[in-house]
Amino acid sequence: MVWQEISNTVMSEFSDIPDVAQITRIILRLLVAASLGGLLGYERKQHGKSAGVRTHMLVAMGAALFVLIPQQLDASPADLSRVLQGLIAGVGFLGAGSIILGNKEVETRGLTTAAGIWVTAAIGVAAGMGRESTAVLSTLIALFVLSAIPWLLRIGKSEEKM
Repeated sequence: MVWQEISNTVMSEFSDIPDVAQITRIILRLLVAASLGGLLGYERKQHGKSAGVRTHMLVAMGAALFVLIPQQLDASPADLSRVLQGLIAGVGFLGAGSIILGNKEVETRGLTTAAGIWVTAAIGVAAGMGRESTAVLSTLIALFVLSAIPWLLRIGKSEEKM
């Protein structure tokens, strides 16, 4: 009798995903968030930045989870708005930490990494809300900003010296 009660309790605790379609949706959204965050983290790691692949993947997945859970509970748009407000503020503190830790000289460092973490969270939110195309497009634009813009700026400086 006791074991049956324990078994029923455990089963009810793991019953928040009602069907295969829902579990597929959750897995897909979390994997998209993690993958896109990983792409941005890989770019940052290639440039020797402290916040790399795992950090960006976790930020994107965390952001996706913060919007997935209220969606599962059928939260109102106002409730979801409050979740997003808290998420944005919280990620701001994470980004501030990357700036503070990177500030070993008088020069401020880590601003691009902090901005990248912030964008990664937004991409995670997009993936978590089922806006995978927006998340992918945003990642491609962010990669362009992180990779191509510095290259274009270097070309512009070298042409000025001529």
